[in-house]
Amino acid sequence: MDTITVAPGRIVAYVHGSRPRPYRAEIRMRTLAPEDWDGFLDAVATEPAHIAALLDKDMPHALVDAAQRAGVQHLPGPGDLVPSCTCPDHGRPCKHAAALTYQTARLLDADPFVLLLLRGGDEQALLDELAQRNAHQAAREQSATAEQNATGGISLPGTLARDILATDYRPPLPAPLPPPPHLGEPPLLPSLPGAPSPTSLEFLATDAASRAHAHLTTGADPFPAADPWHDAVRLAASHPGLTGRRTFSRQFTELARAVNHTPADLARAAAAWRQGGEDGLSVLESPWDPPAGPFDRARGALIAADLPRMTIRRNQLTDAKGTLQLRFGQDARWYPYRSEPGRDDWWPEGEADADPVGALSAAIGP
Repeated sequence: MDTITVAPGRIVAYVHGSRPRPYRAEIRMRTLAPEDWDGFLDAVATEPAHIAALLDKDMPHALVDAAQRAGVQHLPGPGDLVPSCTCPDHGRPCKHAAALTYQTARLLDADPFVLLLLRGGDEQALLDELAQRNAHQAAREQSATAEQNATGGISLPGTLARDILATDYRPPLPAPLPPPPHLGEPPLLPSLPGAPSPTSLEFLATDAASRAHAHLTTGADPFPAADPWHDAVRLAASHPGLTGRRTFSRQFTELARAVNHTPADLARAAAAWRQGGEDGLSVLESPWDPPAGPFDRARGALIAADLPRMTIRRNQLTDAKGTLQLRFGQDARWYPYRSEPGRDDWWPEGEADADPVGALSAAIGP
């Protein structure tokens, strides 16, 4: 199971099954109405022990009972959890949604704010509201104590907290954390009336994260100057959801239409970009006439390695069956391609290599 994403009203994770691509499992839960939140916060604020428990990541039974007495059903009851999954199983829940349910239970045990978030409450906003209500409660108690002292009670000396905590010392900031080795899953964004498509926003967020990660790890310019077609190819190649040759998502189709190309053209170009970046795209789109030396040496090396004999056409070496091809790029690397027999429909296959034998062997496979 990949990263679990929690949002108001739902919890989502990509769960690995029998297929290479993981399934998207989701559990939905009804969020609380504003008046329910008022009742819950009142139940917490009236008892300091409840506030301390929440700050310690605990949800005591006494707090749940207090919320129920206030008419707030905080914990999910029968029928409150609605599972769904993109797998073809007919179970309800299926095994992927059931696995997510078990992981959700572990998250709820570790942090009660996960449940609060599922019910529609942001952790920081809830803590701020509790602090405000706690301050009001403390002011009322202080007023009652002052009234008691004025009528003969005992007054104890004290120091204001702001005087104790006030200081001019500012410790140095810690060193920045190293960038993660790999990108994480994109955030789960809500779908709101009149707002942009959450899938499109997820696509843009993934691209921004990819640029930032490349900049942090390699120093690459996060905003390279590129024409719209090259930028669309880069987007399609870098986004994990925009892959394939014959099945295209709506976002992929719209991206191709925006740059006046077909989805198949964009998919082929994205495969070339994954193979070698801009150099790989140039190999796909721009045949050229290289010096004879590299081709002569390449054909001899292929024959010596007992690989298929290749015919020459500009910067391309093609086997007699018309199913394997090597293209020589201006970066002096060999790019392997494959086609169905008799179709002349060439697609990048495998990684580019400075050695033609290694490039063709990788394309052929074991």
